[in-house]
Amino acid sequence: MKTNKWTTTLSGLLILTLAITGCGSNNNSNQQESPKPSNTADAPKAAETADAEKDVTIEYWQYEFPAKVDLINELIAEFQSLHPHITVKQTNFPYDQYNQKVATLVPAGKGPDIINLYYGWLPKYVSSGYLQPLPEDSFPTAEIESNFYPLVSAAKIDGSYYAIPTAVRTLALFYNKDLLNKAQITELPTTWEQLVETSKKLTETDAKGQFVTEGLAWEPGAQLHHWYRDGLVHQAGGQDLSEDRRKILWADTPAGLEAFQYLLDFAIKHKVGINGFYENDSNAFMTGHAALNIDGSFRLGSIKKDFADLNFGVAPLPSYKSKSAPSSFWANAIPKNVEGDKLKAASEFLKFLTSKEVQEKWVDQIGELPAQKAVATQDKYVNDEKLGPFINQLDDSRAHFFIDETQEKTLFVDATNEVLLNNVPVEKAFTDLVAKTQKLYDDYWAAIDKK
Repeated sequence: MKTNKWTTTLSGLLILTLAITGCGSNNNSNQQESPKPSNTADAPKAAETADAEKDVTIEYWQYEFPAKVDLINELIAEFQSLHPHITVKQTNFPYDQYNQKVATLVPAGKGPDIINLYYGWLPKYVSSGYLQPLPEDSFPTAEIESNFYPLVSAAKIDGSYYAIPTAVRTLALFYNKDLLNKAQITELPTTWEQLVETSKKLTETDAKGQFVTEGLAWEPGAQLHHWYRDGLVHQAGGQDLSEDRRKILWADTPAGLEAFQYLLDFAIKHKVGINGFYENDSNAFMTGHAALNIDGSFRLGSIKKDFADLNFGVAPLPSYKSKSAPSSFWANAIPKNVEGDKLKAASEFLKFLTSKEVQEKWVDQIGELPAQKAVATQDKYVNDEKLGPFINQLDDSRAHFFIDETQEKTLFVDATNEVLLNNVPVEKAFTDLVAKTQKLYDDYWAAIDKK
């Protein structure tokens, strides 16, 4: 699965309302400190380490996503048993408050020592002066680029890596086995055309024409805008961005408009799904009211936890002229003002969070995919019925370089609404979308070039 300055533009860009599964509604932060184990088999060794190392406390921030909060607490306890001189405190904020807290507290020196960020926010955070490059001695660039999936290069800005992920995500086709059996569908769609025809067969409406079951859940503001940029455009033979990341290339070939039309036609022509049905696409699918859904590997954890009885499967994204899948990740970064012993401790914790053992725990408890290829491609994952389709797409995946993830998503959703709600021709909505998105990039790079 964000770049600006500490100026008046900062408040407008960072006080954002972002939609994501797992955000909380509590207005108060939740800070937790995992107790250090008092008795371990390595107690003598730990005592020696404590004598040699200066005690230091670091703070870790992430948004309120219960499964991740619980796992980080578990990992903190494990890390502290290995590094008894380091205390790690975890603080969580509701998702829609997260950027505001960062914008307010980090510049004042009251922020965390390690912060968990969506990769699409990194350009804004870097240009705003929030972050420092990862220490080269702990995270050599050559090792990152040798061991991690290439999509992680989206965290490389001006030649330096500013964040490192434990796990990555890609999108695939979720399908409800019971609804497919009911419709007597025995073969999963593998092409654009087959996806349309299968969605039609799975769609059920009542006497008033209202949806009973969506053939394909349709929510541009969820994962479909990602599917467009890094999936459909490339599959149709086009490109997303120029190599220097300065120009939107959707309109440079017919592929961009063809992909945009294809995506919109599910709602306006084929009428197999609509925005907001059963609240959102993931809820419609998990409650059995959508037969198919384009969603991320992270959804596996939610289904396992809250919808364990759902009879579903996962298949690769249908393709067209070529294969391509969107990918993304949440990554851990170090704020710019962290230094000295805290920087050393933060680096140790980040190295721990990217270890093979932690990546495997992340798969088991969260459902996200290991960020390192050697870990992800183990037989136990590649051959897994639900994880395998995601992992097998990673070599054909791409991670869009966001200037401003929230604004880019908003522009895309607005363009789809212009067609659906205001009857604006698809061609005009597409042309306007490209122009407005390009302006975001022009403004960003103009500011960067002035530095």
